[in-house]
Amino acid sequence: MAKGAGQTVTVIGAGLAGCEAAHFLAAHGIRVRLTDIKPKKFTPAHADAKFAELVCSNSLKSNDIYGNACGLLKEEMRRLGSLIIEAADATRVPAGGALAVDRDAFSAYITDRIKGNKNIEFVCEEAEKIPEGYAIVATGPLTQGALAEDIARRLGGNLFFYDAAAPIVSAQSIDKSRTFIADRYGKGEGDYVNCPLNKEEYEAFVEALTGAEKAELHSFDKRAFFEGCMPVEVMASRGKDTLRFGMLKPVGLYDENGKRPYAVVQLRKENVAGTAYNLVGFQTNLKFSEQKRVFSMIPALRNAEFLRYGVMHRNTYLNSPEVLRSDYSLKEDGKVFFAGQITGVEGYVESADSGLAAAIACALKMRGEAPIEWGTDTVTGALCRHISTENVAFQPMNANYGVLEPLSEPIRDKAERKKAYAMRSLARIEEIASRLESQLSDGNER
Repeated sequence: MAKGAGQTVTVIGAGLAGCEAAHFLAAHGIRVRLTDIKPKKFTPAHADAKFAELVCSNSLKSNDIYGNACGLLKEEMRRLGSLIIEAADATRVPAGGALAVDRDAFSAYITDRIKGNKNIEFVCEEAEKIPEGYAIVATGPLTQGALAEDIARRLGGNLFFYDAAAPIVSAQSIDKSRTFIADRYGKGEGDYVNCPLNKEEYEAFVEALTGAEKAELHSFDKRAFFEGCMPVEVMASRGKDTLRFGMLKPVGLYDENGKRPYAVVQLRKENVAGTAYNLVGFQTNLKFSEQKRVFSMIPALRNAEFLRYGVMHRNTYLNSPEVLRSDYSLKEDGKVFFAGQITGVEGYVESADSGLAAAIACALKMRGEAPIEWGTDTVTGALCRHISTENVAFQPMNANYGVLEPLSEPIRDKAERKKAYAMRSLARIEEIASRLESQLSDGNER
């Protein structure tokens, strides 16, 4: 029997990071006790009893391996056996160059795989403190109650920012006569419904948006917005043309007459059936009645039926550089790992990747094997460095080329430079995957 095979790892939280971690450990013969408060209890942002629920967008962002850092991160995870990316690939919906999913099918796929694994025991319970022994805490950015109090007491308090979700409208209620089908720069197969606005319509929309009544944030610090999920009304307040150079930019989009609109609101499928669409980039904290009034000013959405209004919620994350090592383990207890957005990685893919990295580190430590030295030539490794490097203004971080180690030889052409980053990264990932296969092969159950 392999060293560590008789021990159990407690994984708290059945979100993206927790499911990724539980699956990796179980696939390598390590018993897992996975706990979650659902379905007995839900956080303010959750409503589905299934695991790995997507609470904001249904998009996992770009799937371009050689031209986008998040696309590269997905490929790193694929080659390391990621359950989350496997599920996304299996349940994807058309979204041009992005990897978007049918969120119900996505969660169902993961739930079935987790519950069907004999090495995983699922227990519905609310954790009240950081566990003893080997454990991965992946309770997400809405960690609350006794566990949140224990984390704050042991780790010196939490930081927070606000996150927001975009509205979803019924496909039947969209005025198709006021739209055109196209993907930016032709990258896709007509996956986006585009809602054009002329100059007068756009300016009236921005004026209404900036003057609309926002939902009350109670005692929360109203300045704590994360740039990656900035509410559309906050963006609009920065200047009348801000949205035209942001989520409403018309660049690369042309209607059936070959004309580029003044501004464009894009809609993307929420499910495979195409019965629902979300307003791309329209995270918002407006009151529901104001969302109906203002967003209905978009010509194609004059009679839109809103299946879900946009919402905003407070997200919590650790001051990770002070308390975590680069393998996501606690500095004060090397057997306890944290994973997911609570560590200060931002985004679905980044969150799942942290769960994968934490599980790899945990499995190697349990087996008495040497740890992986990720380096910063992979996106996974660069994110490991981000959460563990001293930073007086620590903020959540998405995958991006800026976190990667510079290339040894500068490349001026942007496309070629991105490709070089990808080739270097994937060569390193192949080495790591081969090493893990050798170190953790005993007990594999794939």
